[in-house]
Amino acid sequence: MNIFRQKDTSFDKTEMNRRLKVNDLIFLGLGSMVGTGIFTITGIGAATYAGPALVLSIIISAIAVGIFALFYAEFASRIPANGGAYSYIYATLGEFPAWIAGWLIIMEFLSAVSSVASGWGAYLKGLLASYGVSMPTALNGTFNPSQGHFIDLLPVLVMIMVTGIVLMDAKKAMRFNSALVILKFSALALFIVVGLFFIKTENWSNFAPFGFGQLYGGKTGIMAGASLMFFAFLGFESISMAVDEVEKPQKNVPKGITFSLLIVTALYIVVTLILTGMVHYSQLQTSDAVAFALRTIGMGWAANYVSIVAILTLITVCISMTYALARTVYSISRDGLLPRALSQVTPKSKVPKNATLVASIFAMVCSGIVPMASLAEFLNICTLAYLILLAIAMIALRKQKGQPKPGEFKMPFVPFLPIIAILICLMFMSQYQLITWIAFIVALIIGVLIYFGYGYKHSTIND
Repeated sequence: MNIFRQKDTSFDKTEMNRRLKVNDLIFLGLGSMVGTGIFTITGIGAATYAGPALVLSIIISAIAVGIFALFYAEFASRIPANGGAYSYIYATLGEFPAWIAGWLIIMEFLSAVSSVASGWGAYLKGLLASYGVSMPTALNGTFNPSQGHFIDLLPVLVMIMVTGIVLMDAKKAMRFNSALVILKFSALALFIVVGLFFIKTENWSNFAPFGFGQLYGGKTGIMAGASLMFFAFLGFESISMAVDEVEKPQKNVPKGITFSLLIVTALYIVVTLILTGMVHYSQLQTSDAVAFALRTIGMGWAANYVSIVAILTLITVCISMTYALARTVYSISRDGLLPRALSQVTPKSKVPKNATLVASIFAMVCSGIVPMASLAEFLNICTLAYLILLAIAMIALRKQKGQPKPGEFKMPFVPFLPIIAILICLMFMSQYQLITWIAFIVALIIGVLIYFGYGYKHSTIND
């Protein structure tokens, strides 16, 4: 039994249409990264972790994410295969590590889609409640018969809509996503323009009230804020999942990752500075920080606009995450590690229909029945674990295939930066609770059982 057998899936012929350009990839990245993080996490991060110094946390997080973005850029240039980290690890470390990475990516995106759908439902309920409208008790919460809750209907409904959008031709789905991203940026632009006139510099006087914090195991401070904000960038890797549908992927995927990351970093820094300048950081412990800040200065109409756009914003995150989740399932199925039926594409639009439907159904069930609040750390630890595997794969890539060829993207300082990336991941993972580690280990065991019970025997390498 050789569980480390390698396969370069970039040589596999894709059945999908290559229609996506750089701008489509940038909007896909922005759709994933600019969501609840900028509307919610910035306020909570400032209030409980770092104060106005959260901007430093953002810069540290951006540097960390930038390192991983460089990994993705070189891999996408040298091994332009769908499946992202899963395919890159398959070609360098072998099948079993690739399966573990793919399984963790599925856990990551499934948890993310489900929790974002639940968040969307919560935002909409709040908006409806302001007009005196409420859902029936049985349909107004995750499964809890003692309180009369059986299903949270609104997240299920939004997942049905998102599934329909993702099942469209990729180009049409990205156009819809891009339109919502533009609307999202209009709300942020309104906040920035209005907020500039209400900044009180004294709110920045105690710039780092929680100090720098600790590198390992810290609960507050700039470094703890960096751990939180690292996951505000969650979704940048979704760009690499679209390789099979991108024109000239060796060039366009690295560009899409780089440009979207730069835009998001600048946006987070500006919004955080204005937010903590308008309102004292201690008052920002709220789930709608941007709208709250506007209401505080008497701009209710602007706050309502931001709240409505925030609801639509969560749809773009659902679209981007569901898109990436379906493409990951498709890629793994195409290699035989999951049932082959999941790799079938529609004849006309060339979309992985079965993979999309299965992924969406699981997300609907989770968002409608299972409380998602406790899954945030689980999602994070899964992400960090497969990024460690990706860093090791980068070192292996250089050892096995040497330096990139002319025209291919080259990541600098290998193996120094991959080692730094591993240390960053371990630093962030050290801050999670024991229950999170238990859930992570259980998920790993399930993944191992699936591989040895099904995947190894049905792998296309056996053919």
